[in-house]
Amino acid sequence: MAGEFFDRARIVVRAGDGGDGQATFRREKHVPRGGPDGGDGGRGGHIYLEVDVHLNTLLRFREHRRFSAERGGNGGTARRHGRDGADVVIGVPPGTVVRTMIDGTAVEVDLTMAGMRLLAAQGGKGGLGNVHFTSAQQQAPRIAELGEPGEAFELELELKLIADVGLIGLPNAGKSTLIAQISAARPKIAPYPFTTLQPNLGVVAVGDDSFVVADIPGLIEGAHRGVGLGFEFLRHVERTRLLVHVVDAAMPDAYGDTADIATIVAHYHLINRELALYHPELAERPQVIVLNKLDVPAARAHSEALRQAIAGDGQAVFMISAATGEGVAALTGHLAAQLGARPAPAAAPDTLIAWPIERGDERAFIIDALDDGRWRVHGRRIERLISMTNFAQPESLYRIQRVLEASGISEALRRAGVREGDTVAIENAELVWSDEAPL
Repeated sequence: MAGEFFDRARIVVRAGDGGDGQATFRREKHVPRGGPDGGDGGRGGHIYLEVDVHLNTLLRFREHRRFSAERGGNGGTARRHGRDGADVVIGVPPGTVVRTMIDGTAVEVDLTMAGMRLLAAQGGKGGLGNVHFTSAQQQAPRIAELGEPGEAFELELELKLIADVGLIGLPNAGKSTLIAQISAARPKIAPYPFTTLQPNLGVVAVGDDSFVVADIPGLIEGAHRGVGLGFEFLRHVERTRLLVHVVDAAMPDAYGDTADIATIVAHYHLINRELALYHPELAERPQVIVLNKLDVPAARAHSEALRQAIAGDGQAVFMISAATGEGVAALTGHLAAQLGARPAPAAAPDTLIAWPIERGDERAFIIDALDDGRWRVHGRRIERLISMTNFAQPESLYRIQRVLEASGISEALRRAGVREGDTVAIENAELVWSDEAPL
């Protein structure tokens, strides 16, 4: 994987506000009563996150953390509609998990398939022009809405690589050498532990088929608790369909000699235990065992006995030398056959998706009595109306009062004990309560 690996990021997305509606009147010669003709504002631009198969890291978000879409255009005279704001599409690699909080609820979306697109922040609606406010009683309304504010969220991005096969094992087991042998990947290779500091991806071609292999940095005891480097990258194993457990058949003991078979087998079980402790389902993932380093004489000498000791678990066992290529062709052929018998998950039926949250009835509201004697009204519909109200227009106050009465909010405030002169806060506005005149 070329370049620096970066698999976690936080970004802020802000959709565009809607454009303002207009309160204008038709001015035409010989037409003394032209009437209202103010147009509606345009929609604010949306912000999407879209899977881009050419990306494999979140590195771009280290420097670029804030994204804003364009505001909608204001409405015009002669009922002209404002222009919609331009959308912003942010590319993310396959396997990106997106999390945020919406109305106090944690939500998560998994972007795995090419072309999947998440509507991360919705642009605000355009405000209505005064042509919408005519009635039998009001033939010349001098009222229009402001544009609705666009949604804004802080998003947590986490990349879980999508690979068909994951290479796991202790540090220095030869995983990087193996992926370099079977693919065009060129990871750093050296004869000491923790040479691999980031996952490496390689594409393996077998006949007319191909599959993707991920080399996961070495695991050690306690990896599921954050010990060593493995914890940071264990999540990249979660999406693989098949695991290849690379075992160092030439593992040295404390004196520098090749360790005995019992010690090597114990370390093999240690890695499997770490997988199970991190995520129990990983313990059930199909696994192929690879006894590596047959090019070392001591390893070759006890390779058959080691194979028999490990094969008792029922998995296929291959004896190879990643350094020389011995036995590698048989291994890759077996992996291709196994993957062919385990088809990849089908593509998502819908490429455009929204946050998985039920917003509920937008007409619902809650009234809170605040410690300082004020009242606060919460509710999606009334809060949106307040945010789109131009309080510089006197008729807007009458409209707010009518809506509060019709929605039952005024009656609920009376039952709660609101008094003349009390402050009622809704969204970013503070209104003075009066039963005799508009708030």
